[in-house]
Amino acid sequence: MARYYRYRLPPWARNCITVIEKVTLPILIFQLIRTLLFPTSLDVFLLGAFTGLFIAFYLEWI
Repeated sequence: MARYYRYRLPPWARNCITVIEKVTLPILIFQLIRTLLFPTSLDVFLLGAFTGLFIAFYLEWI
């Protein structure tokens, strides 16, 4: 359902979603490396948030 819902958005919003979708994986990898090197509670929280966002895009929930 999310695949068709994107096309009802304005073009600028679709563009923002596509950019966020493309940038999520490199940020996730960077955050994973940072969490392994300097584990703080904020890093673990950010890693969980980016992982959830990546899974949501991968399963096309967003």
